[in-house]
Amino acid sequence: MSLTPFLRTPLPVIVALGGVALAQDAAPTLNTGDTAWMLVSAALVLLMTPGLALFYGGLTRAQSVLNTMMMSVVSIGLVGVLWMLAGYSIAFGEGGNAFVGSLADVGLNDLTDGLTGTIPTSVFASFQAMFAIIALALISGAVVERMRFGAFVLFGGLWTLLIYSPLAHWVWSADGWLFKAGALDFAGGTVIHLSAGISALVAAFVLGPRIGFPRSAHVPHNVPLVLLGAGLLWFGWMGFNAGSALAASQTAGLAFLTTLIAPAAAMLTWLGLESSRGKPTAVGAATGLVVGLVAITPACAFVSPWAAVIVGAAGAAASYGAVQLKHRLGADDTLDVFACHGVAGIVGALLTGALAWTTGQGKPVGEQMAIQLLSVAASLVWAGAGSFILLKLVSVVMPLRIPASQEVGGIDISAHSEQGYADSETGLGAPVFVGGD
Repeated sequence: MSLTPFLRTPLPVIVALGGVALAQDAAPTLNTGDTAWMLVSAALVLLMTPGLALFYGGLTRAQSVLNTMMMSVVSIGLVGVLWMLAGYSIAFGEGGNAFVGSLADVGLNDLTDGLTGTIPTSVFASFQAMFAIIALALISGAVVERMRFGAFVLFGGLWTLLIYSPLAHWVWSADGWLFKAGALDFAGGTVIHLSAGISALVAAFVLGPRIGFPRSAHVPHNVPLVLLGAGLLWFGWMGFNAGSALAASQTAGLAFLTTLIAPAAAMLTWLGLESSRGKPTAVGAATGLVVGLVAITPACAFVSPWAAVIVGAAGAAASYGAVQLKHRLGADDTLDVFACHGVAGIVGALLTGALAWTTGQGKPVGEQMAIQLLSVAASLVWAGAGSFILLKLVSVVMPLRIPASQEVGGIDISAHSEQGYADSETGLGAPVFVGGD
């Protein structure tokens, strides 16, 4: 529960502040400071998707880097349009029920003069669009190097409208059943990371493993890209978490601070675990900080700074363990989306319930933990089962997987008629092969 579910209603206006409903005597008015902060926050969150493209692109093989990055880039165009057409209305449309919003805001035609809290509703809709965009882009990491680009686009469109948007309504809309139950998710631990993580795992199961997995080594082809992408993600995540306050406020300040602390603790934890088994790596540092960002997302405005250290360290330890157990799952989740986003999202959601008392928020710990468990279970079942059904439906329309010859040689040329790296002598794109693949 965050400041997200403001009601666009006459008096009295109910504002969910730190999980507590407060009645106001008068309707809110436009606050230019809050609006400026939210415009910047929305832009920061948009930057996260190109950052994710760099992060994912560096982790894959050279001959598949463009396709990997394109799956993130196309999410911006695809979800941007679908959010306008129906996604926002399904998630936040006025007059909905406990499970889905109304269709009152289809096309976003009636938002130009409205307010959500103290900011224009058009700004709120834009901010939420950025969340929906990166949620889909996250899933792509599990299926890169073997899923058809067209199949991903079709699946992504259906997933955004039928899985993500209803789940956002459950957790963040004032009408949603998990919101009414008291679930705490400030910026998307369950709505975004857990749902994307379990959907990614299901997609990896449905598609099957890459050729040669797990016998052949699939090593990152460009570690500097990974570090650059992680840095951009951290930068954008400040808007992701602190922007979810929907105001330039003390709440935003706390979220900003914990979003600095938790990833720092997670990075150190990951590097420590790596060092205990070998050498600390740059990819490990980047992965650790991203995992810390995921874990703190639901808790960022509900826990104290010292508690953020616990959230970050616990999220990193759990995700590190999940990565080590990857092969036992029997699914080739290429870039460990479930281990890093699904597992850390679960840890963050549960620790939100366990540690919200550090800022005097939430219900008694036992009661709040039960609510958090319910929200985690509901998100896992909804996104997991829904993704399986959607993937099977898409497979009826077109094959999900590229031919074996394209997978071995790299998907960039066959899918996009482009190559990520030009031949040094001719300047033309040429196939690039990495040892082990």
